[in-house]
Amino acid sequence: MKALLAEDDTRLSQQLDAAFREAGFVPTVAHDGIDIEHLGASEPFDVAVLDLGLPSKDGISILQSWRGQGVTTPVLILTARDEWAEKVSGFRAGADGYVVKPFRMEEVIVRARSLIRRAAGHAQSIITCGALEYDTQTTSFTLDGLPLKLTAFEAQILSYMIHHQDRAISRTELSEHVYDRDTDRDFNSMEVIIGRLRRKIGTDMIRTVRGCGYVLAASSESEAERA
Repeated sequence: MKALLAEDDTRLSQQLDAAFREAGFVPTVAHDGIDIEHLGASEPFDVAVLDLGLPSKDGISILQSWRGQGVTTPVLILTARDEWAEKVSGFRAGADGYVVKPFRMEEVIVRARSLIRRAAGHAQSIITCGALEYDTQTTSFTLDGLPLKLTAFEAQILSYMIHHQDRAISRTELSEHVYDRDTDRDFNSMEVIIGRLRRKIGTDMIRTVRGCGYVLAASSESEAERA
């Protein structure tokens, strides 16, 4: 999953970047409020971690701008002030969650994963697609109740697909959420990964819809294919 980490403290932003990468995210770190506002409005992120005290433009103003432009990315706010009035302002601006500094990195990761899961319409921490299950907190997959062995990149792709199961996901969309923004996107390599996933979870679970993309579905026919 692709995460925007908006934090002006260099040391803290480096710690966030390392923690999110270790947790399997594809993070983009930004420090300046104007740059952060542009990134959040122009690139597809699965979650944004937004500090309120940013240079050039504060976090509340950035969040208001995003929501005003129709950006629906889940936003987790970071703040050094545990004041109710500030929390209310954040939620009114469109925040989805709050973490007060100092915090444990594990808490930020858990909250970010929960926001992504709920934004995709999944109430439970375990997402199921037929015999395939994904634990969003441990980031582990099982198939027919048995652990599924995946490479890190396979897990990233399958994680995005199971969050958005039963709809067609284009190669462009998939690449935007699993590659770093400065990495060349190789569609041929992605096709190879999809082929490996099919062999591991069953060829019928991932289907190609011509002109639309890939569909992960437990049923024989998805909504995307019926349409």
